Amino acid sequence: AQKTETRLDDVVIGAADFPLTLLIFASGAAMTERLMSVVVHAELTNYFPSIFKAVTIAAVVLFIDRFLNALIRVYADKVEILKSSGGIARGFVRIAVMGMGALVLLDSFGVSITPIIASLGIGSLAVALALQPTLENLFSGIQIVADKPIQLGHFIKLESGEEGYVHKIGWRSTWIRMLPNNIVVIPNKMLVNSRVTNYYYPQKELAVLVEAGVHYASDLERVERVTIKVAREALKEVAGGVESFEPFIRYHTFGDFSIHFTVILRAREFVDQYLIKHEFIKRLHKRYAQEGIVIPYPIQAVNYKQEAEGSAKQEASERRD
Repeated sequence: AQKTETRLDDVVIGAADFPLTLLIFASGAAMTERLMSVVVHAELTNYFPSIFKAVTIAAVVLFIDRFLNALIRVYADKVEILKSSGGIARGFVRIAVMGMGALVLLDSFGVSITPIIASLGIGSLAVALALQPTLENLFSGIQIVADKPIQLGHFIKLESGEEGYVHKIGWRSTWIRMLPNNIVVIPNKMLVNSRVTNYYYPQKELAVLVEAGVHYASDLERVERVTIKVAREALKEVAGGVESFEPFIRYHTFGDFSIHFTVILRAREFVDQYLIKHEFIKRLHKRYAQEGIVIPYPIQAVNYKQEAEGSAKQEASERRD
């Protein structure tokens, strides 16, 4: 089993160890019953078929229980929701398997299980109504794991504005580790029903947009050349920049004081954009100063002569009135 690529055969062999021993014991008991029926009074061997049946059912139930629990352990590292809740899953599986085994055992001995099933149905309905919010979060968690809109380690932004790394996906809630290193716990139901932006899907790389503006008297072709050169240097020298990406700019607005444009760079992942913006703005400001490119700022001019003439006319009008 150790020479195979899959671990499924190891799981089957490990799960069948003890149940197989029980089946061997049951087979031995059956053979003993046949031998003893020849030399011993028949009344002494009446219990052997029942014992054989009970041991066989117990062996099958134990095999299913051990197999499913071992399967959960094997895939706990591959399925996000099992990484933190594998123990709960194994407990649920054990209760379900043992319960079904008990019903089969009772039915095999002629005990009517219909009233038991009816009672379990009513009880399950009452429990489901009482645990409705918990069950909603449980099935929402299963939906998250199955659909995989987010995974552990992904950087996401919630509809409410919080953003951070997916720290844990549990049965009831999902934990988001924000950049200040605090945790936001979100019920799975709310997460499934809200809009979520995943910055790691379909890939981690993302565009970094930097808004800027230059004076109306600027040579826009020269501004574009200088800006792209600075952007290339920033992507090559700043950690987190995508060196192979060719940055570019797009002019888009005639503003009140400047011509506005957007510089498009590229970062390896979401948090890298902050350092890239920081270094790019510093370098661009320095290069513009060296090249004589003016970044205008809002100026409000006041015409004192016009204001004085207007005030005098208003005072004269008030005196006439």
